[in-house]
Amino acid sequence: MFKGVSLTIGTLARRARRFARDESGATAVEYAIVASGIAVAIAATVMSLGSSVNGLYTSVSTHLN
Repeated sequence: MFKGVSLTIGTLARRARRFARDESGATAVEYAIVASGIAVAIAATVMSLGSSVNGLYTSVSTHLN
């Protein structure tokens, strides 16, 4: 079948248990969730301030002309 690879039920079970206990990827997922939350907060702030800043620039432009 595969050269040099012994895939027994016991080997697969040990690998599955080791994979289930491995938490190294969990930290990366947590950082991705935090980063996406920060990005959403920044986008919401920019969207809410966008119209008021646009009004300010329009007002300044009108007074300069």
